[in-house]
Amino acid sequence: MEWESDERELKAAGAVALGGGRLGYLIRGWEIESCKRSILNSSLLQQWEEKLQTTHLPEMIFGESSLVLTNVSSGIKVHFNAFDAMCGWKQESLPPVEVPAAAKWKFRWKPTDEVILDYDYTFTTPYSGSASVIKSLESGREAPENSSCNLHWEDCQDQIDMAALASREPILFYDEVVLYEDELADNGVSLLTVKVRVMPSGWYLLLRFWLRVDGVLMRLRDTRMHCTFTESTEPVVLREICWREATFKALSSVCRASHDSEILGFEIPNKW
Repeated sequence: MEWESDERELKAAGAVALGGGRLGYLIRGWEIESCKRSILNSSLLQQWEEKLQTTHLPEMIFGESSLVLTNVSSGIKVHFNAFDAMCGWKQESLPPVEVPAAAKWKFRWKPTDEVILDYDYTFTTPYSGSASVIKSLESGREAPENSSCNLHWEDCQDQIDMAALASREPILFYDEVVLYEDELADNGVSLLTVKVRVMPSGWYLLLRFWLRVDGVLMRLRDTRMHCTFTESTEPVVLREICWREATFKALSSVCRASHDSEILGFEIPNKW
């Protein structure tokens, strides 16, 4: 269900709908746009396999879905997409998680065809988003899409003020984009999503990779970003990355009687 914004609040904040069939707003110099499409068809899947040099992809990959945040004056562009995430998975190339059910998975396609699990079937990715600076032409018109350079992130002592984000403030725009999902042959879930919310004071987003291999492992990789709207032509975007991982055995020894993921040190997938 799409987010229904309050027109009065949007007007008061100076937010303008992007229009042209695009879902999002222009507010305080930022174009914030989400795009949700269906899963890739067989033809596109084959193209992805060729580009990534693999025959293994998640069951549901939303290759044309994305979240894009562009600062008009500086050209800074922060965006999230499944292809870049899969490139990260391919590059990291973690060893496959050893699970008892894996023996059965070898025959999940055809009983007579054995599938060797010699790859990271959890599709764990170190992806923390894509960022670039779009170069503009002297006339002020936007340059071609390939006329851009990568953005360099700098370490700093500043932190995202989670207490301030928890304060009551109108939400002008909210959306969640699923990038890919795999149910691990009914033995868990591997899920990559990105959520964004826009307030009069700024925008905040969460990119989350969530993995649960039933009875074996839980893995959480979060990337949070926050930008406060200012009059400066050079916006400041804070980024925080947090990775957590634990086996079911280790978690059960910490808290045998509880199923509360907060107590176990993991945030529930829907909380951000």
